[in-house]
Amino acid sequence: MNKRQALAIIAAAMMWNPIASAGEAEQDLARQLTNPVAALISVPLQLNYNSDIGPADDGRQWVLNVQPVIPFSLNEDWNLISRTILPIVGQQDIFPGAGSQSGLGDTVQSLFFSPAAPTAGGWIWGAGPVLLLPTGTDDLLTTDKWGVGPTAVALRQQGPWTSGILGNHIWSVAGDSDRRDISTTFLQPFLSYTTPTAWTYTLQSESTYDWETSDWQVPIRGVITKVTRIGNQLVSLGGGVNYWLESADNGPEGWGLRLTLTLLFPR
Repeated sequence: MNKRQALAIIAAAMMWNPIASAGEAEQDLARQLTNPVAALISVPLQLNYNSDIGPADDGRQWVLNVQPVIPFSLNEDWNLISRTILPIVGQQDIFPGAGSQSGLGDTVQSLFFSPAAPTAGGWIWGAGPVLLLPTGTDDLLTTDKWGVGPTAVALRQQGPWTSGILGNHIWSVAGDSDRRDISTTFLQPFLSYTTPTAWTYTLQSESTYDWETSDWQVPIRGVITKVTRIGNQLVSLGGGVNYWLESADNGPEGWGLRLTLTLLFPR
């Protein structure tokens, strides 16, 4: 299957429009979820699967990202948004003889200072520091490096559409001197459409460039999510697929899978 066919399948999946009903509150929450710096407490649980990893394409990996998002109101004009990514990893045969590993990976902690209201032109933005914390519990699940750098996001919401980009760059500043230094750029362009019934269709990439090895990793991903209730708990449920347009020599290839469950705690 070539890259053009992969893009066509992802686009066709995003056109699927199941019939459902939802109130205006659920629709508003669905739109807030497309904004990385919305003043909404949420706890996304994101399960990712990738395969064909390593020089022999024998490796496979499951990663459950626990990603609490907590906004703080600094004053009438400014918010501080804390976004944490803590991965729980299970992997096998990522290179010949590697065997299997499971446990925690390294944590990425981002802090965005963001205006409480959009600009006159309708832009929503935030910027601040990003930290890499070596919380991995296995030598093959951690970089053993402390890292720091800048992060920023900019987006516009016009009717049902949300478009924007989030990015960061991390340099290693301390850690095991025997491990490779880190200098990586992360870019996440995204385009979302939210329906009156609180379904959201998103096309995005989560691309990484490694300045130490000059390698790109570029997936294209289509995701469908729905805000609903489980009992009294507001949640967003979703799933999608991705295809690796570009990958490092030992990185994942072909198709991948994403499933999401987000707990919502509106104020």
